[in-house]
Amino acid sequence: MPEERVIELNKVKIILLTLGAFAFVLLGVWFLFMDIQTIESQRKFNSPTLVYGVGVVSIVFFGLCGLIGVKKLFDNSPGLIINSEGVLDNSSGVSAGMIPWDDIVSIGEYQIQKQKFISIQVKDAEIYANNGNALKRMANRANIKMCGTPVNISANSLKISYDDLLEIIDEYYHRSRENA
Repeated sequence: MPEERVIELNKVKIILLTLGAFAFVLLGVWFLFMDIQTIESQRKFNSPTLVYGVGVVSIVFFGLCGLIGVKKLFDNSPGLIINSEGVLDNSSGVSAGMIPWDDIVSIGEYQIQKQKFISIQVKDAEIYANNGNALKRMANRANIKMCGTPVNISANSLKISYDDLLEIIDEYYHRSRENA
């Protein structure tokens, strides 16, 4: 096993994710510009408040996702670096940064719909939850409520498959335990 594994960001995947996010922004804008008669005439859209609310949420949430995607397109740093020290996470808009092996309690998996995440349980989740700006801290808190930890890594923006990434992280984690 190499001393260090560097996993680059996959710019093609990031472009596709960003385009998808902006498509949802456009859908949200379309919802906001629907007239009340059109909304009320559709059985599935019987509440203008609901339609406008979904439009606003779509614009805000997917707009932020799109902006993060654009920022990642210009980020030339690797997505992940895995070595004897730990995992340096730069894979997403809520990346954890450096996670030393000594901070890691366990490595698991979490799935939302069909999206899989490598869920890294850390000794003190508050340290990682309090990193970053207000938006990142809010996302970290949401991750704790959903997954039990603020540190969750997806392979979506990386040049590696999910299964290969899980295997590599798990292998380095177990090797760190043997050397401890």
